[in-house]
Amino acid sequence: MASEEIKSKKQRNDECIINCLPEDLIERIFLRLPVSTLLRCVSVCKHWHNFIRDPQFVVSHLQCAPRDVLLFFQQESVSGEPYPSDAILIDEAWSPSTCAVPVIGPDDFLFGSCNGLLGLYTKTSTIKVANLATGECLHLEKPAKNVKGDHFSFYSFAFHPVTKEYKITHFLGDCVEGRPHNKDRFSTIQVYTLGDEKWKDIRTPEALSLISVRNSGVVNVDGKMYWLTEEMLSSWQHAVMSFDLWEESFAMIQLPAACEDHDYFGPRKFWIRDIDGKICIVTAQTSRYGPKALAGELQIWTLDNTVEQQRWSQKYNIKNPPNYIPGPHFVHRDRILAQLCSDNVYAYELFGENCDVNLCKGVNLLDFSPRKPYNMQSYICVKSHVRLDVYKKAGIVRRPKQLEGWQLKKWETWKCRLSKLADLQCRMHKFEHHLLEVAETMGKRCQFLKDKQHNIAEHVLTELKQVLQHKPDNPDQLRSIRRLNWVGYSQAQQKLEVRLSKTEDMMK
Repeated sequence: MASEEIKSKKQRNDECIINCLPEDLIERIFLRLPVSTLLRCVSVCKHWHNFIRDPQFVVSHLQCAPRDVLLFFQQESVSGEPYPSDAILIDEAWSPSTCAVPVIGPDDFLFGSCNGLLGLYTKTSTIKVANLATGECLHLEKPAKNVKGDHFSFYSFAFHPVTKEYKITHFLGDCVEGRPHNKDRFSTIQVYTLGDEKWKDIRTPEALSLISVRNSGVVNVDGKMYWLTEEMLSSWQHAVMSFDLWEESFAMIQLPAACEDHDYFGPRKFWIRDIDGKICIVTAQTSRYGPKALAGELQIWTLDNTVEQQRWSQKYNIKNPPNYIPGPHFVHRDRILAQLCSDNVYAYELFGENCDVNLCKGVNLLDFSPRKPYNMQSYICVKSHVRLDVYKKAGIVRRPKQLEGWQLKKWETWKCRLSKLADLQCRMHKFEHHLLEVAETMGKRCQFLKDKQHNIAEHVLTELKQVLQHKPDNPDQLRSIRRLNWVGYSQAQQKLEVRLSKTEDMMK
């Protein structure tokens, strides 16, 4: 009997229409499917499982996946009230997501994103690598414990295109009296390759500025890590440092020729960013009256790597710059992302290259109030089914629970706010249902009066029919409440206010 069942199952697989198609056509079909659908297809049959799990297919699907924008806001306190870390995904239609990203905990800090994997720093003794789409997480021990002044900006996450390895790097501050103590400089970069058993310490050619790393950022392009360091003899008194993740070698790149600063503006700021896989330097003077506000012109230079030399070219010159330039990716699909003092995030379209740009018309993506400005990071993000269990040799891999990390006492108030919103939605739903039941009963009575040729009944019946158009198909079945990000929370509140207003009108 068992052999007949096995045989019939094999026959069904052989007779499957899709499996009868040519292999390249099957691949083209699967490449168009999102990760959530592929994860369900894995359990259909052994053939599909092997096909979808094949490393080459994972790479091909990753290359075809749409590139979204991920805006990350770190946890902070606003007017004494804690706000958890939160992430907003912006799709190709520039529409923000409303549901929270489950793999990001309320105390997590994002320090990198590549191939659908997020690098997350925690205040505990571990860091986390998480797959945005599958929810799979890899927990790793930090390279150094109890380091004073450690910060998520000292970590970086990259993928090497040649070795196909994922690398996590950490700038370790110089020691004081033999004990790790982050101050102003570092002489060691700690590197971890996913799957290895321990971190590797690599000495820098000289002590470098740790403050510059924190202020200007870090980018990873083509297997190399880049950041800004102080160089008093160089143009603009800064230079770009590079670290080859494969050869473990360092190099210094001079900045473009400096332009003369205007005396009526304040000091100049620098950021290192990534535009379409190219190293980019963003610089602007600050306002004399507000050290965080940008003034004058925002210059954007890109580094062109050729076989013969490295050459800087000015890509954009933006007049009336925005207040804040997020990183490491602030240009997406020919639009520049920027924060304004009006608590809004905008996407401005860039026309042409090597030209002056006026940021006049922009798409308002979201309102980030009451959160503080200057705390937003912007990443290019994809959804992939890159597996983390193959790297579990030195870490713990697990799928996190939806509320993992939210049991901490400091977040009880925030959880209470979300619970109150869900409870209000439930009560509103039941109240609307009760009102519609009353309206339906009155409609039947008015129909009876209309049959008796009472003129007033016809008018009341018309009003009731308009009310009954809003009657739900299944009033006892509530929509499941998912954990929302604060954009979704604000939208849910606004929708409830609109529903309450409509219900009051129906009551009248």
